[in-house]
Amino acid sequence: MITKATLQDIPALTTLINSAYRGETSKKGWTTEAHLLEGKRTTEEELTAIILDPKNTFLKYTENDKIIGSVLLVEKEQQLYLGMLTVSPELQNSGIGKQLLAEGENQAKALGLSSIIMTVVSVRAELIAWYKRHGYVETGEREPFPSSDIHINISNEPLEFIYLEKII
Repeated sequence: MITKATLQDIPALTTLINSAYRGETSKKGWTTEAHLLEGKRTTEEELTAIILDPKNTFLKYTENDKIIGSVLLVEKEQQLYLGMLTVSPELQNSGIGKQLLAEGENQAKALGLSSIIMTVVSVRAELIAWYKRHGYVETGEREPFPSSDIHINISNEPLEFIYLEKII
């Protein structure tokens, strides 16, 4: 079931998102960034700020009272930004990501927005290909990957974000 996340969900969301993107547990799934980045993907403080911002909608996918997927949707002028699409590493390739992506598209339509945009780390070819199979195209826009205390680049390649967009 997909519903809106609340402040009470933050500890579970933090654990889920970090486990899916970074560290050993993330290697159970195909969306890991553990070979590129060390540190955490997010913090409870960041998720609190996200959920409290009225322009944001953070959705959770729950099964048997456990959060196993999530996605961030941010209203931006005529577009909806989609980020932090997360599925528990053990459950990736089970259709949960597709359902969350479709719900993001439904939200954009309901808001009367013309497209969905997202950023993906440029060296994540398999992830970019997955989004392209779901109708997203590269816009040509790029931006440097931010370096910080929690996003520690361990890749030999320079990292940057590419923008993908889907007209809806």
